[in-house]
Amino acid sequence: MSFTFDPRDPVALTQALIRCPSVTPEEGGALHLLAEILQARGFETHLVSFSDEDTPDVANLYAHVGPAHRPALMFAGHTDVVPPGDEARWSRGPFSGDIVNGELYGRGAVDMKGGVAASVSASLRHLEEHPDDPIAFLITGDEEGPAINGTVKLLDWAVAKGDRIGHCVLGEPTNPAKLGDMVKIGRRGSLSGTITVYGKQGHVAYPHLATNPVPQMVRLLAGLMADELDHGSAHFDASNLEVVSIDVGNKATNVIPGEARAIFNIRFNDHWNREKLEVWVRGKLDGAAGNDIVYALEFGRSSSEAFFTPPGAFVDAVVSSIEAETGRKPALSTSGGTSDARFIKNICPVVEFGLVGKTMHQTDERVAIIDLESLARIFQRILGQYFS
Repeated sequence: MSFTFDPRDPVALTQALIRCPSVTPEEGGALHLLAEILQARGFETHLVSFSDEDTPDVANLYAHVGPAHRPALMFAGHTDVVPPGDEARWSRGPFSGDIVNGELYGRGAVDMKGGVAASVSASLRHLEEHPDDPIAFLITGDEEGPAINGTVKLLDWAVAKGDRIGHCVLGEPTNPAKLGDMVKIGRRGSLSGTITVYGKQGHVAYPHLATNPVPQMVRLLAGLMADELDHGSAHFDASNLEVVSIDVGNKATNVIPGEARAIFNIRFNDHWNREKLEVWVRGKLDGAAGNDIVYALEFGRSSSEAFFTPPGAFVDAVVSSIEAETGRKPALSTSGGTSDARFIKNICPVVEFGLVGKTMHQTDERVAIIDLESLARIFQRILGQYFS
């Protein structure tokens, strides 16, 4: 074994993972470390890489222990992280894993190497007393990237392999302020699109010889955003459409540009699906374009549908485990952005619970040591209730 720490300790394991510089799409050694730890405990481990056109190759990890005929409880997550930014602005090195005043610093501390470490540590502890319980891990290196060569393909691979997955806990940072605040039992869907308006380039002093695409784009976007999508549903907030970029690629002040491009994203609830939204968007744009605006619309490859995991025995086990450890009963929420739960829900019920996310993606990302230890105990309680 190349690791010299006790992987049952979530703090030591988080430190080791942070010291692997796994900025998307680089694996950085994090998945190999987890594979070695799990294999030493008897897990069947697979490091699987996937490729696709115009996307980087990505390494992923799938591991399983226990009888294949029994449905496993799966822990999911990712070890890839966003870039640290200007490292000089960090008070501690972004890949140092330093502990200062009871907090562990490093990129991925909360999003989400800490959550992965807590689930691995909890599973190793659980297996010491219950060695025959089936547990699986699905860890991707593509969550912070295009999300094309990661969880979605690894799930297909695992299903084809024949393993049975009963339920999943995804350890994303779900808590806004304190550990135990919130469990995610669903997410709104996400759909992005790009609008390109085609004008005619020309000199600003001779506008009659050109066609300016900028005011035409403004007209299209006004039509697209004129009406609300909905007012929410029983389990979800209202859907919203946001324009996130408008660009003409023009640095000259005396040239009317030939094209304008805008990118938008829709976060939608269970009133909608991708097919219905595409029809709605095209209808709004066609209505605003009339007969005098020439435009093209392209929807993004990576999208997700809204999903909801109804409260029941599984959700109750998660909630009661959190409450027993923290003394707080978490809110059941469908708020926030997307996660890889949007893929996992296609094969089994999934809930999300992890660390406090206040510093994720920030300079000096960090996690309280006490929270790492508590999260591992929560996951261990969930395992105990699940298999009892």
